[in-house]
Amino acid sequence: MRVVVGISGGVDSSVAAWLLKQQGHEVIGLFMINWEEGDECTAEDDFEDVKRVCSAIDIPYFSVNYAKEYYERVFQYFLDEYKAGRTPNPDVLCNREIKFGPFLEKARALGADMIATGHYAKTYQKDGKTYLAKAKDLTKDQSYFLNQLSQEQLSSVLFPLADIEKKEVREIAKKLGLSTAEKKDSTGICFIGERNFRKFLKQYLPAQEGDICTLDGKVVGRHEGLMYYTIGQRRGLNIGGKADGNGERWFVLKKDLEKNILFVSQGECEELFSNGLNATDFNWIPERPKEKEFDCLAKFRYRQPDQKVHVTVTGDKTIKVEFAEKQRAITEGQFVVLYQEDGTCWGGGIIDNKW
Repeated sequence: MRVVVGISGGVDSSVAAWLLKQQGHEVIGLFMINWEEGDECTAEDDFEDVKRVCSAIDIPYFSVNYAKEYYERVFQYFLDEYKAGRTPNPDVLCNREIKFGPFLEKARALGADMIATGHYAKTYQKDGKTYLAKAKDLTKDQSYFLNQLSQEQLSSVLFPLADIEKKEVREIAKKLGLSTAEKKDSTGICFIGERNFRKFLKQYLPAQEGDICTLDGKVVGRHEGLMYYTIGQRRGLNIGGKADGNGERWFVLKKDLEKNILFVSQGECEELFSNGLNATDFNWIPERPKEKEFDCLAKFRYRQPDQKVHVTVTGDKTIKVEFAEKQRAITEGQFVVLYQEDGTCWGGGIIDNKW
């Protein structure tokens, strides 16, 4: 079988490509360039690692430029969400719109039977449908970021790292002498890289300073622009310990876009916690359940233990989620992802509001 691997220059995709070759597949490496502005994104260095890895495991490789598609389909969404006072997750959109979109089309043009990535996730077939589930290494599981994939996309992908732990992946890379064996895992978003987030965002969105207030309306400081803050944030507020305060940390509670006010509390007050949320643009994997209401598990951010919830399906792509226990810092614009007890992913949607 001919398999085109999305090879990033990291250790995970390197080992994924090698494993596929060991399984007897004809493997081709395909490197994606998604961002070209500025010099902070490490595309050139990563492509050098891709060349070294592909030479070491003896597979052909190509590069493809999706910078235009990325800007239009992912980065513009990123900007629009921040403009609306929300906190987006562009990595989820990048998977749906780029890594499993134009990439899949390119792979097919190269004669691929399947594509593959270095994601820690797994798929399985049942009753003619493709299901997404958590990887064996739950500390690295990335099914959260794949919650928007369609049946066509999921049925076309292999996840060679589904049943392998990260430690073993690095050990394989070391034994093979791959240049990526000790390479640090990439974090955050490529188009920001090591740059200061606020400085970067200021290039694209005009910042408007305003008051930082407590819920009773007392002004305790000035913010640099509402887009720079997220719900539950406690660092970078620059309001320190006020003389008349209680000495506890300050937390972001909410934003008032109309009045350009950032509301905070000293200490984790009741307003930081929610009983539930409503989500839109919900993508069901593999299909919407027959029951209108059901219990399951959910994540509201990537690195979070599963939480017990009760779900009510309110429309084709909308749901209401009630929490078994109050949840801290639910953030509009992020994704809620639902799971069954066995780790199968129901799908995910964008958090529209909380209550």
